[in-house]
Amino acid sequence: MFKKSKMNHNRRTFIKQIGIATAGATILPYIGCAAAEKAKKFGIQLYSLRNELPKDVEGVLAQIAKAGYSFVEGYGFSEKSGYFGLTSEKFKALLDKYELTSPSSHFDFGGWEKTQDDSILQSYIKSAKVLNQSFVTIPSISPAIFKTVESTKAFSQKVNRASKIVNDAGLKLAYHNHDMEFFDLNGTTGYDIMLDETDPKLVDFEMDLYWVVRANKDPLKYFKDHPGRFTLWHVKDMRKSNKTLNTEVGNGSIDFKPLFENATLAGLKYPIMEQENFEIDPFESIKKSALEMQRISI
Repeated sequence: MFKKSKMNHNRRTFIKQIGIATAGATILPYIGCAAAEKAKKFGIQLYSLRNELPKDVEGVLAQIAKAGYSFVEGYGFSEKSGYFGLTSEKFKALLDKYELTSPSSHFDFGGWEKTQDDSILQSYIKSAKVLNQSFVTIPSISPAIFKTVESTKAFSQKVNRASKIVNDAGLKLAYHNHDMEFFDLNGTTGYDIMLDETDPKLVDFEMDLYWVVRANKDPLKYFKDHPGRFTLWHVKDMRKSNKTLNTEVGNGSIDFKPLFENATLAGLKYPIMEQENFEIDPFESIKKSALEMQRISI
């Protein structure tokens, strides 16, 4: 009787343990998926909230963090006024407070391109290091540069020179496009020339997906032709009713799914949401975009 009872007890224990293990095997994948979903990181280009930032920098950063963004890309830095009237150190302190990082900033290269005054670059590098950034990014340049093959090649060599200075400081240079880089130049474009003429080891590209699509070009073709060079993306959607305007990510006409499926090929590290104009309250808008970024990003 004792042996039978003990056998039954052991059997019940074994079945119970198997049940727990089975349940665990069923639940764990969902827990794992939830953790993976939660771990997704994506950012926002602060230019999206350029009208709100001057009124309350801290309040804007708080809203960005609350919406689910992990990092921000800066813009508008100057050696005299820093970011939005804050020194790089004070701006960094606010980012830390809301557990945000900043892998990149857009720095104005117009003056440097004309003068080749490297003290301008040094001020950008100094600020980037305070913010623990990885990239010094060229946001735009004079459209006149992309009117000829020769001027585009000359600019590319300047970019190469800047990239060596930035690289020597432990950072990387990136170039952000609009649509002016895609004007036809006797069968090629300024963008193609820059990709061919700049050093792939030193110069990355921040592809603004909206502007590429608006220029009737295929981002996937660039990923395949120049794998690994598109470390940063601007994920910006195109309004269905008017391609010159933006909308929330997932609400427009750009299909981001195949692009994110090829993120590894592109070399993507930092998907950054940007929206330049709004139909609804900007803070509600960035929340909607964040939900979609969480769904589609790597």
